[in-house]
Amino acid sequence: QVQLVESGGGLVQAGGSLRLSCAASGRTFNNYAMGWFRQAPGKERAFVAAISRSGSSTYYADSVKGRFTTSRDNAKNTVYLQMNNLKPADTAVYYCAASRIYPSRRGAEYNDWGQGTQVTVSS
Repeated sequence: QVQLVESGGGLVQAGGSLRLSCAASGRTFNNYAMGWFRQAPGKERAFVAAISRSGSSTYYADSVKGRFTTSRDNAKNTVYLQMNNLKPADTAVYYCAASRIYPSRRGAEYNDWGQGTQVTVSS
C-alpha cells in the first residue's frame, strides 16, 4: 500500500494555471503507475491523466489534452499535474491514485488514492 497526499489546489481565474503535487510514501514509488482523476459536484469521478512508472508514457483525457501535463520525479516520490489555461469546467476535487499494474483510464484499476484537493476556476 502507498499513502498519497495531494497539494496545490486553490482558486484561480479562468485562463490561469495551477500545479498539483502528489507525494507518495510507504512503498517503492517507481513500482506504481500514477493517475489523476477529478470529481465535480453532482458528477461521477472522471479520468484526467496518467503516467507510467518511469514517466516515459503519459495519457490524457480529451478535455484536458494540450492544457494539462503530468510528470513525476521518482527521486522525490512525487507526481505532478501542471494545469494551464484553466476553465470553469475544470472545477472539481482532484485526486491522485496509484496502480501496481499500468496507467489505466479506469479508476477501478487503481489501488490507492489520496484525499483530494479542491480546484476552483472562476469565470
